Amino acid sequence: MARIGLFFGSSTGNTRKIAKMIKKRFGDDELFADPLNVNKATPELVAGYDWLILGTPTLGEGQMPGLDADCQNPSWAEFLPQLQDVDFSGKTVALYGLGDQEKYADNFVDALGELHDFVVERGARVVGAWPTDGYDFIASKAERDGEFVGLVQDLDNQKMLLEARLEEWLRLIAPEFGLPI
Repeated sequence: MARIGLFFGSSTGNTRKIAKMIKKRFGDDELFADPLNVNKATPELVAGYDWLILGTPTLGEGQMPGLDADCQNPSWAEFLPQLQDVDFSGKTVALYGLGDQEKYADNFVDALGELHDFVVERGARVVGAWPTDGYDFIASKAERDGEFVGLVQDLDNQKMLLEARLEEWLRLIAPEFGLPI
């Protein structure tokens, strides 16, 4: 079994795309499991990893992706209740999130903040905080002490920064996961 689990929720495929970019960057099947949409995951599978990278978009007015947010398939909104009893103690978790800072400036990447709180409440050690510099938003549940709780990508307004931000973030979290840079 690979050492690092890579799970994402997606409605348009962008969160999946980033998960695949992460896997490709390191490319080692002994290190990384193949990216898996949470609508195909099980709590037992997630619990089996000590290192996790989790990705989520924020939809509409700050919603976690799922059927209530008009997604065609179940996503984080349906999967998190299944993870309610998973103990994340001893697990290292890095998070990334997608959102639109112009259209949804009042709740920019809120789902990322909710995902962060969920794993922290269950004992996870979250790594990979990301600076808020370079973003223009009003409020975000993912902001703590002037930083985001994980990598933030805005593919609607800053798509040209995707690869550079991802590469910098991967360099940041690599030592926490014992990954070669």
